[in-house]
Amino acid sequence: MPLPQAEALPFRKSSYSSAKGQNCVEVADTPGTSAVRDSQNPDSGHLTFSSSEWTALLATTRRTEAHHA
Repeated sequence: MPLPQAEALPFRKSSYSSAKGQNCVEVADTPGTSAVRDSQNPDSGHLTFSSSEWTALLATTRRTEAHHA
């Protein structure tokens, strides 16, 4: 299945981004995938994760945050 072009994806600022506007990532959810890009360099491409990969990444991030809290 071809992936959508970044221009066509509905990117939004991730809730994991810095509140000060630095270190921000943007996420776009599509059926079966999630795309992630750097908000400061949106034209430099994005990473695409399957739903299971994205779920695993978020779970690991949450565990890491809880461990360091």
